Amino acid sequence: MIAFVLCATTLTAQENKSAQKTEDWVYIQNADLKVGFLRSHGGAMAYLSTSQSDVNTLNHYDHGRLVQQSYYGDEDGSKWGDNPWRYNPVQGGDYKGNASTVVEFTSTATTTYCKTVPRNWGAGDLLNECVMEQWAELQGPILQIRYKFTYTGTTTHRPRHQETPAVFVAPQFSELVTYSGKTPWTDAPLSRRKPGWPNEYLTITECWAAFVDEKNKGIGIYVPESTEATCYRFQGGAGSACSYVAPLRTFALTPNLTFDYVAYFTTGDVDIIRQRFAQLHEQKQ
Repeated sequence: MIAFVLCATTLTAQENKSAQKTEDWVYIQNADLKVGFLRSHGGAMAYLSTSQSDVNTLNHYDHGRLVQQSYYGDEDGSKWGDNPWRYNPVQGGDYKGNASTVVEFTSTATTTYCKTVPRNWGAGDLLNECVMEQWAELQGPILQIRYKFTYTGTTTHRPRHQETPAVFVAPQFSELVTYSGKTPWTDAPLSRRKPGWPNEYLTITECWAAFVDEKNKGIGIYVPESTEATCYRFQGGAGSACSYVAPLRTFALTPNLTFDYVAYFTTGDVDIIRQRFAQLHEQKQ
């Protein structure tokens, strides 16, 4: 498939309104990776494959199933279906399928920038006190994404586990591989599990996790400083099955908060994934 690339364009208000009604894909690509973003889903990443394959490792079943920013505050009277929920700015949109508002989206052949006003996952309202920004850049076999969240609300919320970011993966990548021991970056044996439902929590001492298939190949995410994660496997029908993992940080949403971090993604055999992340770790020492 030929990559569809926008060249340094910015959405107007009318274009943004139209984009929210259709799955408006924007792809970037190099010799190693092909990456797709959905402007109709807050500009979040929804496609990742090698450049030689058309197998998408990601899941984009709804506005929550993407690779995206998501943060949590206190209970606010909202509900997810019949379940009591809380203040939850989500990049993609709400659980009813209403999209967040993309304020700006630009791209080149190997980079994108997106600025989004998120929706409250349960209540569905646009949260104008929140801004989510996303800078993506292909660097050989590595995709680097810088995420930034700005909160200008007046409410001081309690500390919560925060997804950094939420990562939803195609269901055939069912085995979660991590390192959870006490001697990181020494090639010590890895841990493997097939998560259940609902959430499980685990330590990721090397700050990365990978979901792989029966051939030991899949997708990995590395978030420096995130040494905890949550995960699950959902096995529903009608295409709703998925694998999920989110590196975690714990902090509170407070007035004038700015939270900024970088996540790295790659694909391939799990040993290659670990090697690439180890090289990134060495570069940052």
